[in-house]
Amino acid sequence: MTGGMYMSSLAAEARDGGASDEADHISGDTLVSGIPAVNAPVPPAAPKPPAGSDGGAKPKAAAKPARKGRSKAALAATAVLAVVGIAYAAGLLMDHADVPTGTTVLGVDIGGKTRDEALKALNAAVGDRGTAPITVHIGNQDKQLKPELAGLSINTEDSVNQVAHRDYNPISVIGSLFGGEHQVAPAINVDQEKLRSQLQTLSPNTGGSDGMVKFVDGKPVGVPGTPYQAVDADASVQKITAAYTQRAETGRNDPVDLAVTTHQPRVTQAQIDEAIRTIGDPAMSGKITVTAGTHSVLFSPQKSLSKILTIVPAPSNGKMTLHIDLAVLRQLYGNAFDGVLLERGIGTKTPVTPQDVASAMLPALAKTAPEKTAVIQNVAN
Repeated sequence: MTGGMYMSSLAAEARDGGASDEADHISGDTLVSGIPAVNAPVPPAAPKPPAGSDGGAKPKAAAKPARKGRSKAALAATAVLAVVGIAYAAGLLMDHADVPTGTTVLGVDIGGKTRDEALKALNAAVGDRGTAPITVHIGNQDKQLKPELAGLSINTEDSVNQVAHRDYNPISVIGSLFGGEHQVAPAINVDQEKLRSQLQTLSPNTGGSDGMVKFVDGKPVGVPGTPYQAVDADASVQKITAAYTQRAETGRNDPVDLAVTTHQPRVTQAQIDEAIRTIGDPAMSGKITVTAGTHSVLFSPQKSLSKILTIVPAPSNGKMTLHIDLAVLRQLYGNAFDGVLLERGIGTKTPVTPQDVASAMLPALAKTAPEKTAVIQNVAN
């Protein structure tokens, strides 16, 4: 049977409603656009991917979890920043004192206090840490170094001033909410010149010197220097300063070992000659009358100035400087200034001291004149 005849027969059966199940099966399964269909082989099942592989997953599908992970990290970071911001604001609102909460100086908690309260607490805690003598070992001897003479002191007022302000550091502000401490180093005053001068007085006496100018019967006389044993000034200043700071912070008063070395004279003959010409000759050029109000004392080159004056190298830089022996000066003027009071800068009135007399004399000693006058200022009425 031809294809056309077969299609006609099927069409007729369909019109008559008598098409058989077999005809329906053939029509649905074998006809495609009038051409008999060929049964295609069933493709084999795809092999299962090995364990641990991504199974050929598409890149786009794999990227979705990564985007989800980044979103979680961003949310977590935002939450952390919000918590930090709230804590920072809370710390600023809760801390209204002059000294931020948690501040310690010399082991003393002065946080949360006013400036005056903090200063009072710090002074009470320091006690004698700043004034007690420091024991030093020099060679085979133990000697005492007094801080007030060596220019050493704990400046409690500056220590408080350097912390008595609002602290906007987030670490300090947030830490204060949880009892955190902010330790601040104390303010230590060190007068290098005074400290070196005291070290020089503590050095062993070996008969040597740096060189100097002394005065004999109103005339300057040069004294060349000779080698001598003395402490190493540079190293000693550092060690004593460190020991003093440690004692201020901890209360420990450990002895300080100072090395002794041989020193050559610092002053040359040329420097001695220059000092005689520029310092010694003017100082011996005439008498000096020192006055304080209605009281006065006369000092002459031959009888008194020669006893109290020397020209020596300054401990700090070796520059030749006029030196006045205050103890001998006090003996010379005796009771001449008894009853004279001077107005001090702190609003008090106190008697004349040898330092007051020496300070008034120094400008006059620098002048060349047969008669000189030195006036002690600020005499109280």
